[in-house]
This record gives sequence, C-alpha cells and structure tokens, in this order.
Amino acid sequence: MLALDLPDVDPNRCRTLGFAGSAALVAGGMTAGALPVREALVPSSGRAALGLVCAYFGIVLLVAAWWWLGRAVRGPRPPAPRELLVTLAVWAAPLLMGPPLFSRDVYSYLAQGAMVDARIDVYAYGPAALGGPLAAEVPAVWQHTPTPYGPVFLSLASGAAALARFEVPAGVLGLRAVALLGLGLMTAFLPALARRCGVDPSAALWLGALNPLVLLHLVAGAHNDAVMLGLLGAGLVAALGGRPIPGAVLVTLAALVKAPAGLGLLAVAVLWATARGGGRRRLVLVRAVVLTGAVAVATTVVVTAATGTGYGWLGALSTPVSPGNWSLTSTLGRVSGALLGAAGTGLAEFAVPAWRWLGLVATAVAVGVVWLRCGGRSGARKLGPVHALGLSLVTVFALGPAFRPWYALWGVFLIAAAAPDGRVRRWAAPASGVLALAVLPSGFAPDGLQLTLAVGGGTLAALTLWWTYLAPNPYRLQAAS
Repeated sequence: MLALDLPDVDPNRCRTLGFAGSAALVAGGMTAGALPVREALVPSSGRAALGLVCAYFGIVLLVAAWWWLGRAVRGPRPPAPRELLVTLAVWAAPLLMGPPLFSRDVYSYLAQGAMVDARIDVYAYGPAALGGPLAAEVPAVWQHTPTPYGPVFLSLASGAAALARFEVPAGVLGLRAVALLGLGLMTAFLPALARRCGVDPSAALWLGALNPLVLLHLVAGAHNDAVMLGLLGAGLVAALGGRPIPGAVLVTLAALVKAPAGLGLLAVAVLWATARGGGRRRLVLVRAVVLTGAVAVATTVVVTAATGTGYGWLGALSTPVSPGNWSLTSTLGRVSGALLGAAGTGLAEFAVPAWRWLGLVATAVAVGVVWLRCGGRSGARKLGPVHALGLSLVTVFALGPAFRPWYALWGVFLIAAAAPDGRVRRWAAPASGVLALAVLPSGFAPDGLQLTLAVGGGTLAALTLWWTYLAPNPYRLQAAS
C-alpha cells in the first residue's frame, strides 16, 4: 500500500513561497494594478489580461504560504516571533516598490493632503475642488465627496502630498512609509498585547500581522488602517499595563485617524475601572467612563487646534458608503428595492436606507451584548476587554453600511491578540484567506472576462502547488504497511 507524504511545514520554505507570491503579484500589478491614469491600460488588452492572471497566481501562492506557516505555528516547534517578523519583512519587500494595488484610495489620500496644504476644507468639498493631476487620479464617485478621516491622518497625508508635487509615485511612496509606520506599531505592540491576554505571541503575529489582508491592503494598498491599528494596539497595551491615561490618549489618536477605533475607549474605561477596584463596581465603572471620556475630549481638542482642520469629520462619517457597495445591508436593500419596485409599491427608494438603519441598530445591539459579557478575564461566560473590542469591530465590519475587505482587520488584529482557541479564532483565518481574493488589483469591480482571468490565475497557482508539493512522484511516495 502506498501513502502520500504531505509537504513538510518548513518555515523557510513558507518564507520562500510567500516571497514568490508577492513578487508575482507585483509583476502582475505593473499592468493590472491601480495605476496612475496616464499609465492605466484597457482591462481587455493583452498586457492587462496577462497581468491579472499573474497577480492572482501570486495572491494564491501568498495565501498558501501563510496558511502552511500557520501549521508550523501550531506545530510542536513553532517559529519564534523574531522569525515571523523576518518572514513578514521578506513577504512585504516586493510590495513596497510596486504600484498601488486593490484600491485607488491612496490617490484620494494624496488629494486630501494637498487640499489641507491649499487651505481647502476637506470636510466640505471633495477632490474636484482641488483640481490638477492629483484630483484626476481620484475615481469619479469620490470627486465631490468630503473625507471622513480625522486630523491625525490628514496631517500625515499632507506631508506625503508634498512629495507628490514632484511625481505622483513619490507621494505613493510617502504614504507607503506612513503605512509602514503603522505596521511597525502593530508588530511592536501585538506580541505584548497577546502576552497580557494570555495568547501565544507567535500565533498572534501569524493571524494579526502576517495576515494576507495586511500585506495586500495595508502594505500594497497603503491604507490608513495600519496607522489606526498601530495606535490602537499601543493604547491598549498601555491601558493593560496600568497606564489608562496614556492609553486613552493613544486610542483617541487612533480614532482621529479613523472613527471606528473610538470603540477602543470602552476597553480603556473597563481596564481603568478594573485597575481602580474597590467600592461599588457600577460606580467605579461610571467614574472610569467619565475620566476616559474627559481624556478623549481633551486630546481631540488639542490635536484639532494644533492641526487646524476643524471638526467637520464628525459630519462626514457616512462618506465610505457608495451606491454600489456590497455590504450585507446594502445588498439586502437593493434586493428588497428591486422586489418592491416590481410590485409597484413606490417604496423601492426607501429600501436601502431602511436596511442600512436596521444594520446600524443591529450593530448597536450586538455590541451592547458583547460588552455586557465583558469581564476581567476571558472564559466561557465572560470576555476580556480586548476580546470584546475585537468582536465589536468585527460586528461593525459585518453589519455596517460599507464593505471593504481590509475593514475586517479592525477586529481580526485584536482577535489575534486576545481570542482563545475556539470558533472565533478558527473562523478568522479562513475568512481572511477568502477576503484576500475578493478585490481585483485595479480596485474596480470585475466584468466577466476579468473574473475568468482571475479564476484562471488562481487555478494555475493551485495546480502549481499541487504539482510541486502534493503530486505523487517516485521521491515522495513511500511504502506503508
């Protein structure tokens, strides 16, 4: 009887395979990525088609390398955190010098930064008010849309926009540097956060930092979520270490990059109340909430005064919702609207707004239930504050009005640090792998041809992996009794 050897889980082989995947992705992105307008190719052209096949070939190799590395992390001799950080650097290196991938948001960031420099109110006007080459790179759907980002990120984007005055690629590199700063904070504080939550640091790094969504969207896409998560992680580590005031300041800075991080103030308040102890628990918690809120307000006032951007972002938080968004509530709204329209009820136009409001209500209820289960430790009945925060942010991602694959990282980053072995952790990994395949390198919705090419590139990668590692051959077959 013959038995088939499965591939040895060698972290070094995983590192090499992931590097090959990143390199193939960048090579494909040179013709199929989110290129500047003057360099973009017609999607149906031969070079763009070949680039799309190559890009999806690379994505599947990278996801496979990450998945197999996870087996090593769970094995009897897991790689140390330092080895995993080296692997992260190797996988990320090709992506740093490639074009923007999976989204054109980086061009919007540059345009918004240039608007700040030009004293144009980014909370009242879209990039069309700026005009010029940077505004021309922004998709039409966002040309007249104010930004929802806070003053911390706009200050960083302003610095990168100064580089874009010379060349747009220079500005992209500037924002990649900002994203790397955020990734550096994430990898610096994630192991400490995991230790304080009783989770293996290597397992946390594998799920929360080497995650394909981090590489594809925070590194290659240069999204500002990297800075948000880095500051959020730093603030939670400070709060867990008995320093709630610095923790509240750092979490507020994260929220002044992107608003969802503001939920982290709940975790800081719970940790502050736990550290104070004594007295009536409810009264101690109320005091902690008031003190945390006071620190957050003071930080917001100081930062806003220093940057001079104003408080308009509070009224622009609905900006990420586009008409064709594929979030759960938006999709249900469109389906309901189509049915109502076919029935001739005249209510079709209200379907999408109604479902989005229902999603917000459901999110608030779910988040409330999660925090009612929050206690001082994780367990079958109680959740630790960091774990509860991770579940809350996953809920915001799943039920919110906007869907972007990288939004899942808001919760996955904290689940990686705080969730014990169980269903949540087991689902987070495959969900990340699936979401890594959800967006074209150009950032646009696929047509039939592009979908076929993407599936073809992924299938070619799967066949290559099978032939290389799993296919029977005289050297891999063994006699088994």
